[in-house]
Amino acid sequence: MTYWRFYLCLFMAVLTACTPEKRVFNAIDLTGADYALGFELPDQNGQKRTLADFKGKVVVVFFGYTQCPDFCPTTLNEWVQVKKTLADKGNALQAVFITLDPERDTPELLKAYMANFDPSFLALIPQLQELPALAKNFKIYFKKVPTANAGSYTMDHSAVTYVYDTSGRLRLYARYGIGPVAMAADISQLLK
Repeated sequence: MTYWRFYLCLFMAVLTACTPEKRVFNAIDLTGADYALGFELPDQNGQKRTLADFKGKVVVVFFGYTQCPDFCPTTLNEWVQVKKTLADKGNALQAVFITLDPERDTPELLKAYMANFDPSFLALIPQLQELPALAKNFKIYFKKVPTANAGSYTMDHSAVTYVYDTSGRLRLYARYGIGPVAMAADISQLLK
């Protein structure tokens, strides 16, 4: 009976060692999802962009607006930290910010805004009429909310990041607050 247990344990150890390692991410794994599959939008420099433009890079996509007081600048700062954490691999990260406020977020304003974070970060600008379909495709909530000041408004919106692998496939959904260390670990896995 002792030999039987020994061989059973040996067999299980070999079987476990031969089983492919399943990747475990900090963000939610969306591999195979049928939404948020891409975009074709002009960036702050007027150049049309698609996911195919970033082949070989991990792309992180976040929706927001320049006058956002919290989620947007915090997320962009986290991407800066992620890029630093990745060190030499940091150039393989492409951050993409899609404005939910094309009425106020002009190309000039977005150029200045993105330059405050990282010169490689891009802002994409949908036309106001295409924004509802784009948001629906990405399952992003947004709503214009008037303030007490006449003609002024803020935007309620989802605060999530979509992460695409180096082939442009949607892979991860990162909730706001996941943090730069967790994001850097996930991106490192996608770069392997």
